[in-house]
Amino acid sequence: MTFPLYQVDAFTDERFRGNPAAVCILDRPVKSTWMQLVAAEMNLSETAFVLGTGDVFPLRWFTPTIEVPLCGHATLAAAHVLWETKRLPLDAVARFNTASGQLDCRFVEGEIEMDFPAEPARPAVASVTPVRLDDALHGTALQVLRGERNYLVELADEETVRTLRPNLALLAQLDSIGVIVTAPSADTRYDFVSRYFAPQSGVPEDPVTGSAHCMLGPWWAQRLGKIEVVGHQVSARGGVVRVRVDADRVRLGGRALTVLAGELL
Repeated sequence: MTFPLYQVDAFTDERFRGNPAAVCILDRPVKSTWMQLVAAEMNLSETAFVLGTGDVFPLRWFTPTIEVPLCGHATLAAAHVLWETKRLPLDAVARFNTASGQLDCRFVEGEIEMDFPAEPARPAVASVTPVRLDDALHGTALQVLRGERNYLVELADEETVRTLRPNLALLAQLDSIGVIVTAPSADTRYDFVSRYFAPQSGVPEDPVTGSAHCMLGPWWAQRLGKIEVVGHQVSARGGVVRVRVDADRVRLGGRALTVLAGELL
């Protein structure tokens, strides 16, 4: 029994940049325990499993340690693989059935545009906000917000975001999937910069995080009085995510490149 397996660099137009995701194409349902073992073997921040039958493709995402309810870069990678391997015509919508509902992807002017649910950011209640969060960020937080899945922390400037070395052991104790840190961009090509840490999900730092922009995009768009914003995730690999806010949805745009293709035995 073999399954096609691909590694795709997402949210970039350069190989070995952006966020690598593995994409496994299935022709039959498989056990969750097996998918988790494969994700651990791939040892990337996410491995996507696509059941390649029907008009709507079942899609699941696993880190090396857990299954997650939403992942942007691995969804982008999965759509890219379906089009690149001609399993789906380039002008067709890639529709995925996921734990976060139906997610649609389109190829628009050289980019993949993904229709995702927005994640509202609300001020974290002071009595509930863990003191250890600011401790983990070495006292750099200007304000702390909370979404359904993540904390969003505003820092003073881009340099603070880039040079931050959080206490990952403390972050791993938080009651969230991960922590986003952000600040205005010093580069006029982008509206904001960010980084994303999720040690509690088996990912110390994620290189480029589409799902984090479900909260970053609407928050920055409201602050800047815009509908469309561009985020630069300034991890070591780096990547760019375009966000267009549409009521309670966001359109996330980015590019992708396949760097490896093979078979999973």
